[in-house]
Amino acid sequence: MIGKFMTTMVAATAIAAATGMSAQAQDVTLRVHQMLPMQAAIPAKAITPWIEAVETQSGGRIKVEHYPSMQLGGAPPSLFDQAKDGVVDIVWTVLGYTPGRFPKTEAFELPFLGAGGEATSRAFHAFVTKHAMDEFEGVKPIALHVHGPGFLHVKGEGVASLEDMNGLKLRGPTRIVTKLLEKLGATAIGMPVPAVPEAISKGVIDGAVVPWEVTLPLKLTELVNTHTGFDDVRGLYTATFVFAMNQASYDKLPDDLKAIIDANSGIETAGMFGRAMDEVDKIGRAKAEASGNKIITLDPAETSRWKAAADPIVAEWIIEMNGKGVDGAALVEDSRALVAAEAGK
Repeated sequence: MIGKFMTTMVAATAIAAATGMSAQAQDVTLRVHQMLPMQAAIPAKAITPWIEAVETQSGGRIKVEHYPSMQLGGAPPSLFDQAKDGVVDIVWTVLGYTPGRFPKTEAFELPFLGAGGEATSRAFHAFVTKHAMDEFEGVKPIALHVHGPGFLHVKGEGVASLEDMNGLKLRGPTRIVTKLLEKLGATAIGMPVPAVPEAISKGVIDGAVVPWEVTLPLKLTELVNTHTGFDDVRGLYTATFVFAMNQASYDKLPDDLKAIIDANSGIETAGMFGRAMDEVDKIGRAKAEASGNKIITLDPAETSRWKAAADPIVAEWIIEMNGKGVDGAALVEDSRALVAAEAGK
């Protein structure tokens, strides 16, 4: 009888120990929600490696579920609030999808600023940390980053001069870029990037401004004939992004798991996200070249004309920021200095 009792106790202890170990091995599950399919640059080459790093470094105590393509509902512009309100734990989204909400970050959307995804992402993360954290109340930014230089991807003969912009209907990703396209002579239509292929197919727009990497998931090389860039590594524009965690989800983690999130946050993580953009930009351009599409690089003189035409966007933004009690000129100066410093490394 005693032997049977002892056997039962040993078994129960083993089960309890196993159960306790199982619970400890998976202390928390975090849900990541974003708008793009898994094979796109950021999901495949930044978010997935980030998830793998966090899960591995936590010894399996953090489990991360990744929901692409808005699988948990809502539209792309709702993603930031999904994180802020705790609907999900982590999101990746375009800051410009909620116009006017992150005014100081728009310094990095101004024309001819970005100098490659990785360098500019590191600069942008540093910029927000220094100047604009008040715009991210309710979330913990894990990485703030940008994409590579923006190109014009257009049906027909394309854009070989500033005059060719007249009459074109182009998708604009953000408030600043939409204003820029209008200033350059086009009719700008704002929409989230997943809507672009159908809009081009139906003739709602003639093309879009996106970096090379975005042409791959959107299959833009099959929808347009031409791609226009500039004699300047900085490109026409860049858009800004955030990979952010609900603050309460972070705060309730035990200290050792917070340390795992912290170790995978910050300027190095921002650089990784930007580097993913740079790597896939090369693939996107190579596909366009292989498809036989026309790739136009505007010469220095023509590029200078575009810069001159775009200068009022910067001046108007500075005035607008001054009206909000923010020194817009200082933000522009610092954004350029940070980019120059990172690009020069």
